[in-house]
Formats: sequence, C-alpha cells, structure tokens
Amino acid sequence: MAQGESVIRFEKVSFEFGHNKPILEEVDFSVRRGTKMTIMGQNGAGKSTIFQLVTGALQPESGNIHIASGLTIALARQTIARDQLDLTIREFFEKCFDGASFANLPAGKAGASAGRRKIYDIDPKIDAVLEIVNLHAPHDRIVRSFSGGQQARLLLASALIQDSDVLLLDEPTNNLDKEGIAHLRQFLIDCKKTCLVISHDADFLNAFTEGVLYLDVYTRKIEQYQGNYFNVVEQISARIEKENSKNARLAKDAIEKKEKANFFAMKGGRLRLLAKRMREDAAEMEEAQVDVRKEDKTIRPFTIPAQTGLMGDIVTISSVSVIKKHKATQKKVEIALKKNKHLLLAGPNGIGKSTLLEALASGKAKGSVIAPGVTVGYYRQDFSTLNFEDTVYESLQAMGKGLDNQEIRSIAASFLITGDVIGTKIGNLSEGQKGLVAFARLVIQKPGLLILDEPTNHINFRHIPVIAQALDKYEGAMILVSHVPDFVSQIRIDETLDLGE
Repeated sequence: MAQGESVIRFEKVSFEFGHNKPILEEVDFSVRRGTKMTIMGQNGAGKSTIFQLVTGALQPESGNIHIASGLTIALARQTIARDQLDLTIREFFEKCFDGASFANLPAGKAGASAGRRKIYDIDPKIDAVLEIVNLHAPHDRIVRSFSGGQQARLLLASALIQDSDVLLLDEPTNNLDKEGIAHLRQFLIDCKKTCLVISHDADFLNAFTEGVLYLDVYTRKIEQYQGNYFNVVEQISARIEKENSKNARLAKDAIEKKEKANFFAMKGGRLRLLAKRMREDAAEMEEAQVDVRKEDKTIRPFTIPAQTGLMGDIVTISSVSVIKKHKATQKKVEIALKKNKHLLLAGPNGIGKSTLLEALASGKAKGSVIAPGVTVGYYRQDFSTLNFEDTVYESLQAMGKGLDNQEIRSIAASFLITGDVIGTKIGNLSEGQKGLVAFARLVIQKPGLLILDEPTNHINFRHIPVIAQALDKYEGAMILVSHVPDFVSQIRIDETLDLGE
C-alpha cells in the first residue's frame, strides 16, 4: 500500500445510541497511511464511538466505513475492562490474540483476520513491549495490583504487541506521570504507523499531530483540519471570527436595505417596485448569514461546600507505605490537615499514591487517623465509587436525600448533564461524563475531607480551569494527586508530600 493512500474513510456515516441519542449525522472524513491524527470534541460527543466504528465493534445506522484491504487495527482503551483486572500480565496479553481481541475486532471484519490466534512464544513479545512503555514486572503479576499509571502503560503495550498497521489510542496520557508522558510522546514522534489519538492534553498532542478530526457535538459532523494541534485551534478561531464578521456585515446591509425600502415605499409610484426589490435583497442577505461554529460548552463555575462544624485536625498521617522494586516499606511522616489546608501527594507511577488515597478513604490506612464525624468525598480515578447500574439522577439523589427534583437537576445542568442524559445509566456515559457526575456528587455531598485521585483524567481541557478554581477555593481539608503541572499550579497547595523522596 502506497504511503499517503487512504486507509480509513467514513462516507455519509450516521450513528445513534438508541432513540433520541444521535451521535453522528452523515459524517465524512479520511485518514491516510502513516499520518498521526487527533480526534477532538466535547465530553460525550462520541470520540470513543468513532474508534468502535473503525474497529467494527459498532455498526453505523447508515453510510459506509471503508477500511483498506488487509489492514490490521489495534485499540488501546481508556481503562482496562473490569473482567480483566484479575488476569496475570501473561493472560492479559494473550487476550490480544485470541478470538475476543482486546481491540474487540469481530471475526470477518477488516483488521480482525491477522494474528487473532493463540501465541505460544508470547513471553519475549511481552518483554519487548513492556520495554517500549518503560514498565518492568513479572509476567505472573496480577493486573489489578498495578497503579493507574502502570495500567495506562499496559493498555498501550496491549495495542503495540499486536504489531498492527493502525494504532487507536484513547486518552493514553491518563494517569501517566511526567516521565511516562515524555516517553509516550517520543514514541509517537518516532512511530511510523498510522495513529489516531484521543486526548485533552494540548502540549502532548502538539508534539506529533499532523491533523485534527473535530467532532462537533452540535452538528454531529466531523470537521477535518491539517496542521499541528495549535495551528488547528488558530484555524478554528479564525473561522469563527470570519463567520461572525460576515454575519455582522450582512445584517448591517440588510438593515440599510430595509430602511431604504421603507423610505421609497412611502414615495409611491415606480419607487414601490424599487422598495420591493430592496426588501427581497434584504431577505437574501439574511438568508446568506451562516450558522457560526459553536465552541464546546464549558461547565459553569461551581463551589464544593465544606462540611460545617469541624474543629482541629481533620486528618493526621504519621506513616505511609512506599512501594519500590515491588516491595512496600513504611516511611515516617508528619502531616496534620486542618480545615482549609490542601496537601499535594506526589511521586512517580507505582510508588503507592492511589493505594494510600484508597486506604485513607476507607479508613484503613495504617498510621493515619481521620477525625470522627468527618464526611469524606473521594474522587477515584477509575470511578469505582459510582454504581454503574444507577441512572445519573439516582446517583446524584443518593448523595443529597434532602434535595428536591429541581435542585438535583439544576446542579446536574451546571455540569452539562442535561435532561437527555440525566436518565442514562452511569455505565453508558463516556468517561468524561462520569467525571462530571463525580464532581456533581461532591457538590451535593459537602465533604469535610476531599480526596482527589487524578481528577483531570478524561475531562475536556475547557473544564479544567473551572475545576481548578473550585478546588483552589475549597475550605475543607484536601488531598490531591495529579500529574498535570498546569492544573496543580492553579490550585492553592499548602504542603507537598513526595513519596519518591
């Protein structure tokens, strides 16, 4: 296949989830061999859906998806499936080659025919891909035992081990520390394969992106742009400015035509015919005005109310467990958080940050004490604090039993959880929408201790400054883990505990 030849092409593709949930409407775009494309769009717009349509896991309602003959495709998802968390590393990677491919490529589909078989010499292949993602562990280790950042590396490795023609990477930087992001960035710069990447990390994307597929949540169309990420953002801004200018000019001319038409109409005679033509011209000018491209909506500024009546130390930490070379050792510390004190928990992937947060939230952390009566709000990176069988409304209602229907819907709407979404099961939401539901629950809960584990994962970059502002102003005790320096820089941090030191 020639370099630059189209390998994936959507032709008038439409797709919807059930009734009244259209995602794509007659979408057209193409991806050429060897290019590296970013897919952008608001949370819930359908970015991950496009990947599932490409792999064949979903079928379009209408239109055609053309995949080059013999093309192999591998998908690295946002999260590891729950039924794979108790597999060993070896079993996890074997799943990539059996009939139930990790990329969910159904039998008979383009890309599904190559290599979907039992691989008996898989151990050297595992070592090779783990080396690429800079992760080293015994092959009998259980997937669940890895940190979120280490699981992100496993997800990437699961796509690489298939040695496919096309890589689909869904939020690959989530949970990765600074070193992991830099490693992945360089890999993508050097990679010769066709790559489609979904991410909200602008700096990361700009390093390798050659074009952008923008999924417009309003028109449900794909806009295709050429250039790196920042160039595309400038193109979109210039387009909006041009459309606004054109509409302003047409509106002004239409008003002038109408005013002149009214003047001539009053003169009578032949001037009435001139007035009629002027009104027709004005109507044409109004019809010529274009629908200005809408920007993604941003969540409204919000406040997480702190639990009232708290006095003294809300949480004290005298020792923490630090994991190095797969072994846990205790480290003495002196941390005491009172009301309005914010702690940043730092350290590389796999050192034990999420483990500590989980133990704190459950009240089982050795060497740590949470004061009696403190309400703990826990934002977990895998959203396992949410019941995936609950509807959004039920999930929010459970956090605030004193709130009426209107109050719950108002809070939900501020997080872009509108009437057509609030009755949806949590498990059917996009990862970004689950994150917004988790923040809405914290607003309702009013915690005294706020524990946040990578709260920007999956979240649209437009929402991040709003979330940072809310955390900066939070008046309870807060413990934060985040590998996003720009996000952390916007939040007041009173103390830092670096487990890597």
